Amino acid sequence: MKRIIATMEIWKEGSMFTAYCHELDIASCGHTPDEAKRNLEEVIEIQIEETAKLGTLKMFLADAGYIIGDEVLRTDKKMMGFEELSLPVGIL
Repeated sequence: MKRIIATMEIWKEGSMFTAYCHELDIASCGHTPDEAKRNLEEVIEIQIEETAKLGTLKMFLADAGYIIGDEVLRTDKKMMGFEELSLPVGIL
């Protein structure tokens, strides 16, 4: 069985947590960071299963930048970091 490597970020929004996978552009949420992560993993699994059933899995993964071939699917997109920006908003 092949494995896919992806990154995840988790955000706290009010009382909920949002987990987001940049490579696949998929998000999910939960009441705790762990629940958000589990839900994201489940949504990704469902997306992969459904696109495989539709015959569009290879296209979905290629659009996300994944190279299909060996046992581990990787993309050349690399998360380089996060940084807070402070920008003027003069229109308010």
